[in-house]
Amino acid sequence: MPMAKEIPVPTEINLHQKSHLLAIRFSDGASFEYPCEYLRVFSPAAEVKASSTPVTGKEQVNIERIEPQGQYAIRLIFDDGHDTGIYSWETLYALGSNKGRNWQDYLERLQRIGYQRRDDTPRNRRIKVFYFSWLVNKLGRQQEEIQLPDSVADIEGLLKILRLRRPEHSPLFEKQLIRPTINKQFAEYFTRLEDGDEVALVPTQPTPPATPNA
Repeated sequence: MPMAKEIPVPTEINLHQKSHLLAIRFSDGASFEYPCEYLRVFSPAAEVKASSTPVTGKEQVNIERIEPQGQYAIRLIFDDGHDTGIYSWETLYALGSNKGRNWQDYLERLQRIGYQRRDDTPRNRRIKVFYFSWLVNKLGRQQEEIQLPDSVADIEGLLKILRLRRPEHSPLFEKQLIRPTINKQFAEYFTRLEDGDEVALVPTQPTPPATPNA
C-alpha cells in the first residue's frame, strides 16, 4: 500500500494588515499570498460552506489576529466579526495552489447573482518619496512629492512609474536594488500605498548600476 503523501506545513506566516494580505511559506518551498477577502469568502466555517450563495461585501475586510489551533491549523479573526473559520494546513495549501481558479469561479458566481464588486481604489493620492545613498546623486534630489495614478496600488507599481518617467534612470529602480520603507517601517513590494504615505527607497548595494548618463 502506498504511503500517504505528507502535507506541507507552514514555516513562516506573515500578516500584512496594511496590504490586507496573509503570506505563508510552506515546508516544501511553496509560498502563497492570500488577500484577506479571498480567505474570508472561502472560509471553511460551516455556515459559509453550507450557504448556496457566495459571501459578498468583503472587498475591504481585514484580519485582526491569528490564533494557533494546535499543530494543525490557525483560526483567523476578521474585522467584520467572522471568527469561526479554522484553516488547516491542508486547506491553506489548497487555497494557495488553486487561488486563480477559485477566484475566477467566485467572480462567476457573483455575476450570476448580479453582484458588482466595489471599486475601492483610492483616488487623488499624494505621497512623499525620499531617496538615499547614490540615488540622491543620480537623481539630483533627496525627496519629491508624487501624485499617484489610480493604476498604481503598491510599491511595485511605484517603481514601475519611476522607471517609465525617466527612462535614462530606469536601471536605478529595479526591485532587486531597492529596499523600501513606508512611514519608517520596512515594507514589501506588494504593500499598498495610501494618501499621505512617506516612502523611502534605500539602495541594497554600495554602488549604482550603469545608466546611459553615468
